[in-house]
Amino acid sequence: MAEAEKTLVESTAKQPEVKRFIRRFTRQQRQMHAVLFTTFLGLAATGLPLRFSESIWARGLARTVGGFGAIIFFHKFCALILTVAFLIHVKEIFKRGIQKREKGIFWGPTSMVANWKDVKDLLGHFRWFLGMGPRPKFERYAYWEKFDYWAVFWGMVVIGFSGYAMWFAPFFARFLPGWALNAALVVHGEEGLLAILFIFSIHFVNTHLRPESFPMDMVIFTGVESEEEFKEKRPLEYERMVKEGKLDERRGDEPEDWFVRFSRYVGFSAIAFGLLLLVLTLTAMLQ
Repeated sequence: MAEAEKTLVESTAKQPEVKRFIRRFTRQQRQMHAVLFTTFLGLAATGLPLRFSESIWARGLARTVGGFGAIIFFHKFCALILTVAFLIHVKEIFKRGIQKREKGIFWGPTSMVANWKDVKDLLGHFRWFLGMGPRPKFERYAYWEKFDYWAVFWGMVVIGFSGYAMWFAPFFARFLPGWALNAALVVHGEEGLLAILFIFSIHFVNTHLRPESFPMDMVIFTGVESEEEFKEKRPLEYERMVKEGKLDERRGDEPEDWFVRFSRYVGFSAIAFGLLLLVLTLTAMLQ
């Protein structure tokens, strides 16, 4: 009897521990991100040749695709898709935050709106970088993720309005002075360039090149991450969910291997393409 119990204990100990996953992003959020980064890459790839049309690589690209007219067409096409996605996102925010009065949309630990804790986390992070204090503990969204979000939100408003002002200049000229349309041209180009430089440098580094995420953070593609990784990256959110008894509600299935490989291929391709555009941009600026 004792020998049987010993064998049972040994066989149980040999069984591999089941890896559990936590869902961080819904399918709709991941689809929205896919549309966002795809159209942004399209806008960057078509906007940069227009911005630096005298560069050798810009003229070569124009000849390859059929001229700058074709580039403008694809630029507008990507702009339309991104605009629709942005309006859907804004509608969802107002629906959840105002109509349904959902808590956590405009304030609280699950909100993308910055608060005093983000300021303390930023200062605490600098102290940690310098070895002067412990690493800050983050909630659902870290301060740099909120900064990324609002940079894109601001860019959509400024770049989008200035772009449509140029696209439909006769309409906007009815109530805007001529200098405003000229300013729209300058604002659109400079803000677009700033957005490209920010996304292809700061955002890529913050999201994928941090030690805990290198070489790529897959959660935005798969929607889930292991419970161990989640607990390490978002300790305050993990503690809050355990305290509220909501951890089981957020459990997800392990992503299939083929989907992880496909997502990694798409992600690396996007980063490589973005870095190529960044190099071409810096080359054109230094000419």
